[in-house]
Amino acid sequence: MTAAGQPRAVIRTPYWFPQSFFSRTLWLVLIVVLFSKALTLVYLMMNEDVLVDRQYSHGAALTLRAYWAASEEERDELARAAGLKRVTRDAVPASEQHWPYSEIFERQMQAELGPDTEVRLRAQSPPALWVHAPELGPDWVRIPLYPHPLRGQRIWSVLGWFLGIGLLSTAAAWIFVRQLNAPLKRLVFAARQIGQGRSVRLPVSDTPSEMAEVYRAFNQMAEDVERGARERELMLAGVSHDLRTPLTRLRLSLELMSNDSELTEDMVRDIEDMDAILDQFLAFIRDGRDERVEELDLSELVREVVAPYNQQEERVRLCLEPLPPFPLRRVSMKRLLANLIENALRYGGGGGGGGGGVEVAAFLAGDNAAPYVVLSVLDRGQGIDPAELQDIFNPFIRGDRARGGKGTGLGLAIVKRIAAQHGGSVELRNRSGGGLEARVCLPLGLMLPRDAV
Repeated sequence: MTAAGQPRAVIRTPYWFPQSFFSRTLWLVLIVVLFSKALTLVYLMMNEDVLVDRQYSHGAALTLRAYWAASEEERDELARAAGLKRVTRDAVPASEQHWPYSEIFERQMQAELGPDTEVRLRAQSPPALWVHAPELGPDWVRIPLYPHPLRGQRIWSVLGWFLGIGLLSTAAAWIFVRQLNAPLKRLVFAARQIGQGRSVRLPVSDTPSEMAEVYRAFNQMAEDVERGARERELMLAGVSHDLRTPLTRLRLSLELMSNDSELTEDMVRDIEDMDAILDQFLAFIRDGRDERVEELDLSELVREVVAPYNQQEERVRLCLEPLPPFPLRRVSMKRLLANLIENALRYGGGGGGGGGGVEVAAFLAGDNAAPYVVLSVLDRGQGIDPAELQDIFNPFIRGDRARGGKGTGLGLAIVKRIAAQHGGSVELRNRSGGGLEARVCLPLGLMLPRDAV
């Protein structure tokens, strides 16, 4: 099942495809190694100069041995036939460097003609080779050099091939890492969906064997969490039903009593408070996770919630900017707004008819990459002790020491849970000049930015 509860098409991997991370890693590494070896072989076959150099150095060495072993008359004839020319040391130009080929060629000539052999090489026009072999003769001999053996024998060619091999190996490694991270990203996304109260199951048929076990454990955990929530809701609903029946009878009996004393009125108020407490417990347990998500205009939803408070007079002032519709749970968001407004009116000095200090604001924040909506409920009450701000959202914790009042301590806990179901967060801030701001941040995308405060 997908996050939205819709069935998904299952794509099964072929039976011959590796089913574990170890086998997939081994398979990809083997392909990369074989591919790099094949590219190296292609390079050597296309650049036969590496093989020709060895043959050319051996042929040049044989020519020099024949030249110095011949008599003076035969040397002139051999020089004309082979294009050889004796030169003095001063007439020998500086050698060109074609790393690493120049050093390799020089070592090959020294192995052929002796360790004291000196070699100078020029591949540019006119290409030639100058060799001084003390073991054969005293002079330098210029040997004509055909351009083909050293044509393209530059380090840039080798580096280009190895760079290409490296890029292809990196691409293969990137594919492997992406395959490795995909199941983990899916698990992270599913965990966030569970945290937002949605029913999620992960497929185990198209994942590696190691992650399949993790997915099975996650699915089992999700089923246990949902079963526990259903049992808890059923238990509390039963308790609420069993308690409300005698409370209703008790209230009816008190109203039928002829004695209209102050004690009777206090008892009726106590019964109403008990009934309100039961409603808060039910609202906390039934946190709206089963409610349908729909595209809503938050500004219109705010006006709908605030309208009953402003029927007689303006007790709540609105400051709303145009907002794009985004996925919301209508009933849950109305409960969140109502809880924050009730707190602001009760503790912010707006409950006695002389309000005007309570304000609801909504605006768009963040950048184009990660926009989010800020919903603030502000009052001008006494505020809350900064030491209590971190714990105020826990169930049964109230800020009465700072602001006074009655309640179960579940209102802000419900607000926090509803905000988390929408991927958002809630924060309380003391305002300069007195009062409190309850700020709710709701993402327009998948996640809320870290700086959304």
